[in-house]
Parts: sequence; structure tokens; C-alpha cells
Amino acid sequence: MKFTLSWLKTHLATDADLPTILKALTDIGLEVEGVENPAEKLGGFRIARVLTAERHPQADKLQVLTVDHGDGAPLQVVCGAPNARAGLVGVFGMEGAVVPVNGMVLKKTAIRGVESNGMMCSYRELELGDDHEGIIELAADAPVGQAYAHWAGLNDPVIDVSVTPNRQDCMGVRGIARDLAAKGLGTLNAIVVPQVQGVGPGPEVRTDDPEGCPAFFARSVRGVTNGQSPEWMARRLKAIGQKPISTLVDITNYIMIDLGRPLHVYDMATLKGGLVARKGKPGEQVQALNGKTYTVDGTMTIIADDEAVHDIGGIMGGEHSGATEATTDVLIECAYFTPERIAITGQTLGLTSDARARFERGVDPAFLDDGLSIATDLVVKLCGGTPSEATRAGFPPALPKELSYLPSQCAELAGVFVSETEQKAILESLGFAVTGQNSIVEYEDGVPVAVEAGWTITVPTWRRDIDGWPDIVEEVVRMVGLEHVPSTPLPRAPGVAKPTATPEQLVERRVRRTAAARGLAEAINWSFLSEKEAAAVGGGDWTLANPISEDLKVMRPSLLPGLLSATRRNMDRGAASVRLFEIGRRYFADKERATVGFVLAGEKAPRSWQGGKAQPFTAFDAKAELIALLTAAGAPAANLQSFGEASAAYHPGQSGTLRLGPKVVLAEYGVLHPKLAKQFGLTGTVVAGEVFLDAIPGRRKAGSLRAPYAPPALQAVKRDFAFVVPDTLEADALVRAVKGADKKAIVDARLFDVFTGPGLEEGTKSLAIEVTLQPGEKSFAQEELDAISAAVVKAAEKLGGTLRG
Repeated sequence: MKFTLSWLKTHLATDADLPTILKALTDIGLEVEGVENPAEKLGGFRIARVLTAERHPQADKLQVLTVDHGDGAPLQVVCGAPNARAGLVGVFGMEGAVVPVNGMVLKKTAIRGVESNGMMCSYRELELGDDHEGIIELAADAPVGQAYAHWAGLNDPVIDVSVTPNRQDCMGVRGIARDLAAKGLGTLNAIVVPQVQGVGPGPEVRTDDPEGCPAFFARSVRGVTNGQSPEWMARRLKAIGQKPISTLVDITNYIMIDLGRPLHVYDMATLKGGLVARKGKPGEQVQALNGKTYTVDGTMTIIADDEAVHDIGGIMGGEHSGATEATTDVLIECAYFTPERIAITGQTLGLTSDARARFERGVDPAFLDDGLSIATDLVVKLCGGTPSEATRAGFPPALPKELSYLPSQCAELAGVFVSETEQKAILESLGFAVTGQNSIVEYEDGVPVAVEAGWTITVPTWRRDIDGWPDIVEEVVRMVGLEHVPSTPLPRAPGVAKPTATPEQLVERRVRRTAAARGLAEAINWSFLSEKEAAAVGGGDWTLANPISEDLKVMRPSLLPGLLSATRRNMDRGAASVRLFEIGRRYFADKERATVGFVLAGEKAPRSWQGGKAQPFTAFDAKAELIALLTAAGAPAANLQSFGEASAAYHPGQSGTLRLGPKVVLAEYGVLHPKLAKQFGLTGTVVAGEVFLDAIPGRRKAGSLRAPYAPPALQAVKRDFAFVVPDTLEADALVRAVKGADKKAIVDARLFDVFTGPGLEEGTKSLAIEVTLQPGEKSFAQEELDAISAAVVKAAEKLGGTLRG
């Protein structure tokens, strides 16, 4: 919400300076997002008079001017404007000034061999309008040498405040002024509602959709002349970024910003019959003022005549019936639209407007008659014409809301004591009506006893956000100052604090710490993807109806796209090695699934005199990360089985899955598929993986204490075995078979060598396994070791392996 300081002061009589006003705005909940003074960027521009104008000797379309800018030493300026002539008074940019439209710094230069000092400016060059046909022409008596911004009244700071969705009353300058007056920064000026004497009956309007448009008020004005807005109105609108269009249109925009009351004007010559607010019919279309055509349906409120739809009610008018320079008869609409219906319609159509921003918050339903009178009065004063009587169709929901309130509730809820007199003054200054007595004192046995009397608070019609007594407390406290609210810690139960994290949160914490300890950096990405990115990883089940953008439309079915995009951004900026992980949710038709994903790209190890060339990551690096993360998550890593059949995001033959049995997939990993890597602009080998945290079986509940650690009394024994096996056999299968040969004595087994080459038959390979044996109460006897070895060999033979001699 933007407004100028002078605009604010039309409603607020105050002597407060700008810094005081800005601080007060933030203190009462209207956070100041920025302040801009147009005069600051026009500091180097003065009013100047052209003394002489001669043809440029080297260019037919240029003139050489002599310009008096007020310091007694005329300057020579080369100018190409067709209206430049002797005697013209305009705006001169001196050497060193910065042209607002393009940031060019003016300096002495030669143009076609003729020296030029500064420039004479157009409105567009100063960002004061779109006119660029010639240089600015001011009145002949404009004071030469004076700063143009000061003379033109541009020294008027523009304040931009953030209005929260619940403060519909502050979507107009008057509402902001009311809050500042209640804060004590001045007095709210009375609003003058003119008495319009209508001639003849009002226009034919009605509402057939009382749920979407409970009230539709209108008045016609015939014989108007639509031209340019008066300078004061156009200046205020331009200052806040509103482009002046014509007097009739600008009046509606001005009242919307000034009083928070959107209106609309129709050119009556374009209407066929009366206007009706009704629900749209499937397939009906309207070309809006933004030039786009929208198709409405039965959930939307539209304004139509006997032949066509002219308005998407409360959001945007139609282009066909809008006021133009040729308009002579207008219909002024002042209606009330139900906020919920406006919000749904705007979301469905993807259409935003200043009117929608106000109607979906809720405008004052009691301000229809007054808003219509103010608009009609401005139309008659600025455009002429004869107004009709007002037509009032329907009834606005303007019944006052009453609340019961005890003044002591302020201290009870907020911890701030505010006297009853001050509370009442604050509430009344905000527009609340307060009835009831202040607390009285009674005596019991000569001892004074305070007896509190309750108040009845009547909520103003422009505050639909007030629902109960806590809202009344908030109004009082924000005016007194939130800095007075004491910081009170929540009560804490005695003893050791009980844990609050859920088992799922604890798992995520362990996984996050493990990934960070292993050198991975955490990434946090959007939960949304483009349709193309989602399709690359199998497609998403959920598509947003109202996405932030087309690139953030589908709820992600995988964490990989976000991580790959982050990887590309890092590598584009020169990162030689990228190691990223993310913990988040994947979204499917049935539920959300907790997942941790990671990507390893670039160099695993840089080139060195020891290793030679830089080493890339491999699928086995991804597998190592998965096992570490699964272990941290509490998965039984010793029981994991390796399978192929990773998703299509990975390279066939260079990827796999880790499972508990054939069906329970805990993770997948591998080298990224070349097509997917190319889609995300990645080169070289990229490996990745995802751990499906929701698939990990939960731990059985046991005692809260760990069993005491009891180290074995005897040293472990290690034995090496080498088996010749078919080259199609996975080493993981052999290791698991060896572990199961004697579950009591064998505590670990691991692969330490793979050999293929001379000495082996074609289609075979040699796998060397280190087996760790742990004796119990006594050392192994030779017979026991031989028996264990025989069991190991027998287990390998079942898989087609033979002991290598």
C-alpha cells in the first residue's frame, strides 16, 4: 500500500515529521517497507529559459540553444526536440545530474562538433509521464533557476507499507490516518460526504446473486466531458505508480486508494438494457481491461446487461464498456461483494487487481451510499453532467457486531496495565463505540472493594477482523506499544525436561549429522517442480491449481531434481567438487514420504603427484554413503541385500537398490542416467542416491538404558578365503552366504579383492573374503577351525563357487 506524505495529511492533521510517522506506522503493525522521495533524484534539474535557438551547422534536426538556468551565465545546449524555441521555459539538467529514465550522468560533450552543456528534458526522461514528443513546456512565469522538483511540488515522500490480510481498513489512506490518530500523532479530519441532488430516476440495476453480491448501488451521470485528470489527482496517482488514464477512470482509482472503496464506471452507450449482478454461466467470456479474455463459470459473480458480460464482479471491469474520451453518459457502480467468493474467483482465474485485494479482505459494507455520493460529486465537479437519483438493489451486511469486554482483560492477556480511561479513548479513536461504566468502588465493613463493570463494544463496520475480546486487547496494546508487553517465559515443570522430538524427528537429526560429518553440505529446495522435471523422475501425482509459477507447479515425487539444479548452479560458479544432501518429503497419491537424497558430482579427489589425474565419483561411493545414512537411521545394515532394478533416473548396469528382502526397498543409488544429467546441464560422472526413511522398520521398544559393554575376553581370529565364482554372481550374495555359514563363530565377513584374468576360466572371477571369527570362553581348537572353514566352503559351493587353490 503506497501513499504520499501530503496525501496522508489530507486526512491527518499532524505536526509530526517523517521519521516519527514512519516509526509509528511500524509500531502499530503497518510495517514500512520503503520510503522514496521523487525530489531526490531530480535534484540536478532546474527551471530554465531558452534565450536563443539556432539551426545546428552539421545536422538539420538539431538546434543549438542558449539556456538561462538562473546563475547569470547562459549555457550552450544541443537539443533535438521539435518544440525547442526561443522563449520556451522548461526543465534543464545540469552537468553532473543523473537522468532518471536511464541513469545517464550528464556531462559536457560535443555533439556533431558543437559543445553541449547538459540537456533540456522531456517528461519521460524524468519519469514523470510517457510524453517524449518534445521537451517540457512550463508556464512563462515559472521561476528560472529554481529547483524544478520543489516548484512542481514533487518534494513529497512516497511511503510503502505492508498491510496484513486482516487489516482491510488500512487498504485506504484514511484507515492508515485513523490508526495514526489513535496512536496520538494528530487528529483525524472529518470526512465530508456531499449531498447529491439527483434528477430523475436512477439506472436500472439489480442483484440476482445475493450470496456473491448482496448489494448493488448505482447512479448515472449524463452529459459528462471526459478528459485529463486535474493536476493534483494525477500527481498523487503517478507518485504511487498508478498511471493516469482519464478523469472518470482516475476518480475511481483515487477513491479506491484514498478511502479503500473500489468502484467502477460504465459507458452507458455500450450497455443494452439494465445491469444485473448474477452468477456466471458456463462458457461465458469477458474481455477484461487488461486485454485478456476470461471464461467464467457458475461459481463466479459477474455484472452483465441483456446481451453480454461486462465485469468480473469485484475484480476487473470489461474493456468493451469502460469509459473513453468519447463517453458522455456514465453509470457509477458501488457494490458489495462477498470476500470469500472474490478470493475463490481470483484464484480460479489467476487474476489479481487492486479491487480484488480490497474486496477479498472485506470493504466497509456501510460505506456504499457515502462512497457513491463522493464519487458522483467528483464526477460532476470535474467532468460536469447531471446526476440521477441513486438506485439501491439488495442490502449490504452492515449489521453492527457487539462484544462484551472487561478492561482488566488487557492486563490478564497481554500483561500490560492500561487505565480504563485510556483504553476507552483508544477504542473510540479507532471507531469502536464503548458503552458501560468504568469500575466502581464499593465498601465492605469500611474496606474499599473494586467492582469491575463490563463494557459493551460495538465494532465498526470496517473492521470485520474483530471477533472477540482478545482482538480488543490487541487493538489497545498495539496503540500503547508492543514494547511494553513483558517477556515472560513459559512455566517449566520441575526436574529433567522431557524430550519433545518424535522418533521420526530424531531419525532425521541423526541422518543430518551423519551426512554433514561425511562432508556433504545440506541443501533446501522447493517442494515443487516443473512438469518437465517431474516427468524426468517418473511424474508427479499432485499438480497445483494456483502455482507460484509454471516452473513450480508439480509436487515433487523425488528429491533428485532439486539437488541436480543446485549442483548445476554450484558447478556453473566454478565448484570442482559438489557433495549435497537434502532431507525432505516426496509427495504421492496416498501420502507424503520422508526421504534423504544426495548428489556427488565433479572430483572425488583432485589431481595430485600421488594419484595422477583427478578421480571421479563412482556408484560404489554412492553405495557407501547410503550404508552410512541407513546405519544412522537405524536400519539393520548387516542384513541389507543388494539388488539391481533402480529407477529410470539411474544408469542401467551402474545402479542398484538396497533392500530388506526382495520387496522392502530402503534405498536406491547409482550413476545418474546420461539423459537426466544432460537435461539438468551436468557433464561428467554424477552419482546420486535416495534413502526412503519411511520404509525403514521402526525399532522395537526396549528399555531406555543400553546393555553394558562387555568386550570379548579373547582376541578375534581372521581367515582369508578366495573363491572362483561365476562372473554374474554378486559379491554381496557370497558375503552373506559366508556370514551365515556359522552364525555363532563368524562375526564379520568382507570382500577385499576381486580378480579376473589369466588363470581363470572364461565367465568366472575370483572373490577374496576376509572372515572374522570370535572365540567365546576358550580359543578355537584346530578341529573347530577346520569345521568352520568347511562350512564356509560348503556355503560358497551352493552359489556355484569353488575354493581357489
